[in-house]
Amino acid sequence: MLTKRLAALALFLFARSALADGLPPEVLKALKAAQIPAANVAVVVQAVDAATPLVAHRATQAMNPASVMKLVTTYAALDLLGPAYTWKTTAWTDAASVDGVLSGNLYLKGSGDPRFAIEHLWALLRQARTRGVQHIGGDIVLDRSAFNVPAIDPGAFDDKPMRPYNVGPNGLLINFQALRFSLQPGNGQPKVLMETPSDGLRVDNRLRPGDGQCGSDWKDRIETRLIPEAGGQRLEFTGTYSPLCGERTLNLAPLPADGQAGGLIRALWKELGGTLAGQVRSGNVPAGAMLLTQTDSAPLADIVRDINKFSNNVMARQVFLTLGNDSAPATAERARQRVSDWLAGRGLRFSELVLDNGSGLSRSERISAGSLNQLLLDAWLNPVMPEFVSSMPIVGIDGTMKKRLNGSSATGRAHIKTGTLDSVKTAAGYALDAQGRRYAVVFLINHPRSALGSAAIDALLVWVAQRRVGEKAPSLANE
Repeated sequence: MLTKRLAALALFLFARSALADGLPPEVLKALKAAQIPAANVAVVVQAVDAATPLVAHRATQAMNPASVMKLVTTYAALDLLGPAYTWKTTAWTDAASVDGVLSGNLYLKGSGDPRFAIEHLWALLRQARTRGVQHIGGDIVLDRSAFNVPAIDPGAFDDKPMRPYNVGPNGLLINFQALRFSLQPGNGQPKVLMETPSDGLRVDNRLRPGDGQCGSDWKDRIETRLIPEAGGQRLEFTGTYSPLCGERTLNLAPLPADGQAGGLIRALWKELGGTLAGQVRSGNVPAGAMLLTQTDSAPLADIVRDINKFSNNVMARQVFLTLGNDSAPATAERARQRVSDWLAGRGLRFSELVLDNGSGLSRSERISAGSLNQLLLDAWLNPVMPEFVSSMPIVGIDGTMKKRLNGSSATGRAHIKTGTLDSVKTAAGYALDAQGRRYAVVFLINHPRSALGSAAIDALLVWVAQRRVGEKAPSLANE
């Protein structure tokens, strides 16, 4: 009962603060320059040791948080699963190998590992080789039953189906379902090097050298198309690549899950000296199968760091679904319910909260700046606080904030998770003022011109960094 009263009091204080306090002049100036109305912005700034916010502008308005929603998912995961939680990927057989020959199938079973990369797959296959398997007489079977999720259209979100961030969740996600290519200027025609092996996939390089600057949109000048052909598939590259780009890395997800996994597994198995009579296909580990070997993931604390530092949508969705794996197979609905129950259990009742996939790569997810502020304040008092805070990008130092505010008074003095979608620009995290007092900071912009809103967010972080005890909060007159 006391917790409910405190939550109600907090909401009341937010509402009062929103009427009493406006936005800092520097922030209003930046918003005006970007032609973003203050009515399309929500901001909350509150010291972690204070009872009321310093700034609370439209704090209760439900807004699209973009990738800042990852803070909800990662905090829930750290608290519910623990920073040391790991995922296991296992290899099974339905018959014993004799003189290097496995007459049956080799089964690879996932548990939703968000970061099961090429080197981990290679290590698992090598363990199978060292345990006496050289020739597989049957198939290599991929068991993804840890997750029960419908297939998604990778191009549905933004019509960019080959971008790795559009890959759907997978109980046995291998190398993010992506292929890594290196692009080089070359001598005349640009070069395309396929760094990730894929048996049966051929690169058809038809790129032309560009005659302009490299630019931040260099990826958009390259078009790719997957074309079936005899004995496999052809990935065609067209468009232009400027010599001024030098060598760049391009990650793509051109193949469906089975095709990508099959091509990579066959290639690695060959490199390890193994042979395969059958195919690579989906299926389930049968009852009575024998465990051959297994590999463990990095701990959740490391996974969360990758998710928040680099805003990895695919990993966030894997972690979110893992929260719904209390009774396998995991579903998105169970994950949403578990997060809602967890929030309620901590006295965090966010009535406006809409969870979709937990990554922020969604048009439907919603949360208010006030609720995010309460989440940050709650996390500050949680034993997992060090892992949670350190997972966020450091302003001007690393992650998605590496090039923001570099050399400013805010450099190195804030851990901030950012978010970007069409018509959405957001940031949330923790920042130190000039005297070392720490604040929870939330800034949400939902407006068609939000792409120009970074300067306003930066202005708020600098304002906090330069603030000293005794300075007055901004007044409503600033609006």
